[in-house]
Amino acid sequence: MPGSAIRPLLYLDVDGPLIPFGAGPYPPADDANPLLARIDPTLGQLLAALPCEPVWATTWMAKANEHIAPRLGLPELPVVAWPEPSDKDGRGGIHWKTPALLDHAAGRPFIWVDDEIRAADRAWVAARHPDRALLHRVDPGRGLTAADIAVLRTWLIRR
Repeated sequence: MPGSAIRPLLYLDVDGPLIPFGAGPYPPADDANPLLARIDPTLGQLLAALPCEPVWATTWMAKANEHIAPRLGLPELPVVAWPEPSDKDGRGGIHWKTPALLDHAAGRPFIWVDDEIRAADRAWVAARHPDRALLHRVDPGRGLTAADIAVLRTWLIRR
């Protein structure tokens, strides 16, 4: 499907990219989960403006639609269903999410935003994915920034 007109997928991790682990400052917590106050609500509008289809790629699973999407002003998003852990996880130094995301993408172009992406993941995807893919690592201390969004937008418009 190289060069297809299908909108790329945007796989979003939560912990690290959307809930940064840096020192802050962050607004006071107003929720049972104090980490949710770390989410920058302005990111939602920036993500929604990207010409792609966002998908939760997080261990939050469907809870991302309950707790994260409303803080970002995003609608309910599809969620990647992770396979059960197996002895094959971590093979060749790749992240355990990598094979599942390739299966989910089913040949479609995609961006994966995560704080745990490594060179082995990029090489594994490049060798096995028939269309374009951007594996964008976010600094978990800062989380996703407007500069990161600009990188995603640039990649998306360079079809």
